[in-house]
Parts: sequence; structure tokens; C-alpha cells
Amino acid sequence: MRELDHFVVGQQEAKRTLAVAVWTHLRKTAHPWPEALRIDKSNVLIVGPTGSGKTLLAETLSHVLNVPFVTADATSLAQSEYIGEEIGALLQRLVDKAEGDLHRAGRGIVFIDEVDKFKTVSERSRSAAGERVQHALLKIMEGAPVRLPHGLTLDTTGVLFICGGAFVGLEQILGRTHSYGFIAASEGDSQAILDRLNARIKPTDLNEYGLIPEFSGRLPIIARCRELTRDQLVRIMIEPRNALYRQFRELLAAEGVELGIAPAVFEQIAELAIEYRAGARSLRAIFEEMLEPAIFELAERPRLRKIVFRSLFEAPALLEEIG
Repeated sequence: MRELDHFVVGQQEAKRTLAVAVWTHLRKTAHPWPEALRIDKSNVLIVGPTGSGKTLLAETLSHVLNVPFVTADATSLAQSEYIGEEIGALLQRLVDKAEGDLHRAGRGIVFIDEVDKFKTVSERSRSAAGERVQHALLKIMEGAPVRLPHGLTLDTTGVLFICGGAFVGLEQILGRTHSYGFIAASEGDSQAILDRLNARIKPTDLNEYGLIPEFSGRLPIIARCRELTRDQLVRIMIEPRNALYRQFRELLAAEGVELGIAPAVFEQIAELAIEYRAGARSLRAIFEEMLEPAIFELAERPRLRKIVFRSLFEAPALLEEIG
């Protein structure tokens, strides 16, 4: 959890759920349990709006655990004519990330994004393709030997599958299907329990949304990412170990140039990102667009030593070496 905090801003509830899920998964796969005792795998579903950090959470987990990590796009899988080959190629990439070590690959993480696009309740052609992919993924998500394109076989029993999706419209389903209204507890505890129950996503909610029951059943752990606030977007640019500001400050420092950005600029970038409705994903594009003219000046002005931004909507101050 503390390691996740170094890279991911906010989303404490999702980070806690993922931390517990991964710890449990590693214990299940590492311990030599009696043959008669079947320990089922619990894959994870992360629900949250675009740019809220779903992929970053999964990728950071793999970094912290030092396990191979690959991503796949649900839409691409659904559009493929040969789904089995696409899945085999995905797992082959996992083995490649593990440098051919099947044991290490067998403890890796596979992240499948936009699984909400699998929904089977509208657009008949997409529904059929989405349902076909869900069925194709069932066995490998549960754990099975899979023949790879290069002739090797990977057992996916220890592979953790994390799926993500925005699930636009799911809140309406939750509002219609959740009706918890009374808990016999103290007033404070009662409200906290009610809030948690009414916010909890049930498998039946996912089924009504459009996922088949067998697929949602392979994702028993559900973490929720909330929409990022302006303050959180500002912190994302400044605080993490690989924050945008740190990256570009180091990049320019290597050229002998100091980068200074006023706090108001980060707030303006965050507000613009909120307008774009793409969450943290739009921060880099806005940041690089702001820096582009100043970085262009580096080639023209070799004596440039400092770049200072006081507003996103004003040209930066370019300070040159004197003498």
C-alpha cells in the first residue's frame, strides 16, 4: 500500500482492495496446499472513469512485485477474427516480458482494459463478438495450460488477471437495484454500513450491464476508482516519484536549464483536464503543449539557463546566462 502511494495519487479504497487481493493471490499460489484442498483464484475488476488510474494501479502493482506485466484492449480482442490466437499472443508477450522464464511468467499480471465494451445488451454484432471473447477468456482466467505460438505451454493458474472499465451507466443500475435503508447499529456505524452496501457492485449488476454471469464470476474482487478532483490532478503532476514536473525538470536540467512553474499553472492545467473529461490522461498532452515553445528555444538560444511559467496562458520568462 505504501509503495502504491509513491506512484498513485488518491484512490485509497481501490489501492487497499488491490493490495489485499494481490497479497491473497500470492499466498494462494506460493503455498503448497494439500491436493484435496482447492484454493480458487480471485481475479480483480477495477471500475472507474477514464483517466482515473486503473491501468496505472495494475502496472504499479507489477512494478512493486517485480513480476511481468502486459496489457490488452478488450475492443481489439472483440474485433479479432481469431480470438484464440490473440489470447495466445497476449500470453506469449507475458513470457517474453519474463525473458522466457515460464515460472516467472506464470506469476505475472495481465490487464485487460475496457471490458465494459464486451456488453451483450446492444448492437448485435458487437454483442456476439463480446460474448465470444468472454467465453474464450473463462478458462485461462480460472487457470489452465495454454499452448503458446512458439510451442511452449504456460499454466495460467498463478497469473493474476485484472480487468478494467469505465462502465458508463452502471450507477443507474446501482440506484435501481440497491435499496438498503436500515441497519440495526449505532447511528454513525449504520450510515457507514449503508453507504458501503449501496456503493458495492454485485455480480448481478454486472450481468444486467451486459457481462455474462460466467465472466463476472471470474472477477469476484471489485475495486472502484473515483473521478479525480482538481487537487488530485495537481498532486499527480507534482508528487509521485515519476511526476510530470519531475520528469521535465530533470530533462531540462540535463541541458543546464532550470524549469520553474508557479502553483497557479498546475491548477490551470488541472482545470483544463477536467474540461477535457479525460482525467489524468490529458495532463501530459497539456503539459507538453505548454512546454513545446520554450523547449524549441533551447536550440536557438544556447545561453538559456532558466524557463519560468507564471500562467498557462502567457509566454514563459526565458532567462539567459549573463556575460
